[in-house]
Amino acid sequence: MTSKPARHPATAPDRDASPHGSPPRGLAPDIAARLKRSPDGLVPAIAQQYDTGEVLMLGWMDDEALHRTLTTGRCTYWSRSRREYWVKGDTSGHFQWVKAVALDCDADTLLVKVDQVGAACHTGARTCFDADVLLEDAGSADSGTSAPDQ
Repeated sequence: MTSKPARHPATAPDRDASPHGSPPRGLAPDIAARLKRSPDGLVPAIAQQYDTGEVLMLGWMDDEALHRTLTTGRCTYWSRSRREYWVKGDTSGHFQWVKAVALDCDADTLLVKVDQVGAACHTGARTCFDADVLLEDAGSADSGTSAPDQ
């Protein structure tokens, strides 16, 4: 007896199926219709500490990952390198408990406010943005005002 091989997408699964060929669990159609996805079906998701505003990490979500995040209270991402879903904290113990989720004005980026337990970065750092600071405190030399974007 031969078994049907599992479907392994090159990037993200399409909107209408999970990587295993079953239908999606059901991101609300009104939310799904608003999302602007990359060509591979993904939306960047910025994780931010809900009470301090600290930016923790950037992950990627497709419709199923967003649905899981909205319904379970834990961040679920799509791993582009492993080509699978991952729930933050399942292997590391560094959980992200969802407090709020917002869509930006262009509907192409998610902001997920979380209560981060432990490190957010896979390197073990609190955030993914601590190690390679390119510019810091640039506004201290001027009056603190800047012209709006032109």
